[in-house]
Amino acid sequence: MLSLYQLKPRFQALLRPLVARLASAGVTANGVTCAAMLVSLGLGVLLFAFPRPALFLLLPAWMFLRMAFNAIDGMLANEFGQRSALGAYLNELTDVASDAALYLPFVQIAPFGWASVGLVVWLATVSEMAGALGPMVGGARRYDGPMGKSDRALMFGALGLWLGLASDLPAGLFWLMPAAALLIAVNIFNRVRGGVREVPMPQTT
Repeated sequence: MLSLYQLKPRFQALLRPLVARLASAGVTANGVTCAAMLVSLGLGVLLFAFPRPALFLLLPAWMFLRMAFNAIDGMLANEFGQRSALGAYLNELTDVASDAALYLPFVQIAPFGWASVGLVVWLATVSEMAGALGPMVGGARRYDGPMGKSDRALMFGALGLWLGLASDLPAGLFWLMPAAALLIAVNIFNRVRGGVREVPMPQTT
């Protein structure tokens, strides 16, 4: 199913000249990964501690920059010989931690709450685990949609922009988090099914 992840190659092409300069300057993939996580955690703490609508305007700006950071660390790793076992762990774990930090401030924003946002956070974590388990069974890392990481970033970034400009969200938007949770559940199913289908069946004699 369609996901914004499918636009990643075009985004990478735009960033490639910058990535080459960063590599020449000695910037490492793991350093970019950790920097993105620290900014995400800091912004999440700020928004949770001070849930003022105007501050949520920082969210869409950072969501876009974070996608750039994620693309840059991957390109540094894959195109400039910086792949490592530690990098693989950092790439998965920091994404999950960053997502949770950036989503959780919405538990304090009506018409959402702990139940609906918490469910999205939990399912997003399971989704990324389902994707990361692909190589364990002999397949590739899965990025199937709908409501993958990039799609969630778009949704929460748009909510931050709406909240920042309007100062509140309409009560009728209560359905959004349950709908997102349902789409992420479909995402998990697609990733598991795709991973299972990708692995060849054992030969019998």
